[in-house]
Amino acid sequence: QVQLVESGGGLVQPGGSLRLSCVVSGSRFSDNAMGWYRQAPGKQRELVASITNTGNTNYAESVKGRFTISRDNAENTVYLQMNSLKPEDTAAYYCNALWWVRGSWLAVYDDWGQGTQVTVSS
Repeated sequence: QVQLVESGGGLVQPGGSLRLSCVVSGSRFSDNAMGWYRQAPGKQRELVASITNTGNTNYAESVKGRFTISRDNAENTVYLQMNSLKPEDTAAYYCNALWWVRGSWLAVYDDWGQGTQVTVSS
């Protein structure tokens, strides 16, 4: 049974920073690519950052240059450092393992964690 536990969200002013963490249990964490998704009210969940098991990263255009994804295989944890936050970054953030399927990353686990809410507002 895989568990995904996200934390680190909160209320922050525009221009501020947050660091999200996701602890993964019950899986071969170091073998998997990992990703951070977000879902704003009324919108579809979107992948914002990915990191392969070898450390290669990729970002959605909307967060490139502001967000940094990293991982600690010893701690089974993936992080998302978010800087220069904007109101449009407001969303619930989730992590998941990723599969590369026909040119796209797909989430591995159907059972998502509870997510962590990020609210950017003055």
